[in-house]
Amino acid sequence: MSRAEVEAGAEAERVEDTAVRKPSPLWTFGLFRSELLTTFRRWRTIALLAVLAAVPILIGIAIKMETRDGSTAGGGGGEGPAFISQITNNGLFLVFTALAATLPFFLPMAIGVIAGDAIAGEANAGTLRYLLVAPAGRTRLLLTKYATTMTFCLVATLVVALSALTVGALLFPLGELTTISGTRISFTEGLLRALLIALVVAASLIGVAALGLFVSTLTNSGIAAMATTVGLLITIQILDQIPQLHALQPYFFSHYWLSFADLMRDPVYRDDMVRNLGLQGLYAAVFGSAAWARFAAKDITA
Repeated sequence: MSRAEVEAGAEAERVEDTAVRKPSPLWTFGLFRSELLTTFRRWRTIALLAVLAAVPILIGIAIKMETRDGSTAGGGGGEGPAFISQITNNGLFLVFTALAATLPFFLPMAIGVIAGDAIAGEANAGTLRYLLVAPAGRTRLLLTKYATTMTFCLVATLVVALSALTVGALLFPLGELTTISGTRISFTEGLLRALLIALVVAASLIGVAALGLFVSTLTNSGIAAMATTVGLLITIQILDQIPQLHALQPYFFSHYWLSFADLMRDPVYRDDMVRNLGLQGLYAAVFGSAAWARFAAKDITA
């Protein structure tokens, strides 16, 4: 066999190998679908969603019991949990109250569990190496894991919102809403604002998802990654309440979380929401890049 024939055969093998190793977009969608099914079939995921759905139920029942004698629930005000004072007049306010109650801890904790287990859980179970043997590639697998975590962010937020809307409709009247600014809007517009608020809340968690994914690349223990991520969340929340750190607090990913309340103003205030979404994007870029750098150089032994 001539040298030219040998080189031609080697080139053909390289082309064939590249074709095998480079997955098609359809295969990538299949990987994403498989990750979604795996994540949402786990009992841990179902339990997290059940806890999130139970929070609006407990809030609604507690307010109904508190106001059965005609008294007013909660305090006055307008932002975050202060929506509680409006629930007896309109059950739609239970959606805003439930999101405000779950956003500081329950929602980010659930995201931290899912994101922290994304890579470390596979390594601990011994399946990460087999995922990389398939034509996935580390970058593609990492992006798929992040997309799955972000899908969970959206689903978890919608679960809270839908649970609150159902309970609010069953226990309290529905109708026109009075905004924080004192103007009246229709129930349909109120529903649209509730949906937009849910989307903003879900988007507020993309920084947490990236942070959890980065932590997940640092260890082969899923439990350690989840505990570390949740611990960091709690630490940041505590630091955000210390007055002496006011100069640093605008850079904490949780600082503008409750800015979604500005969607219930007329006209809508956008400044803090824009800051919040920009900050989340920054955290996603920084910790997403760190996760990619770590995972690309990680020695996969399991």
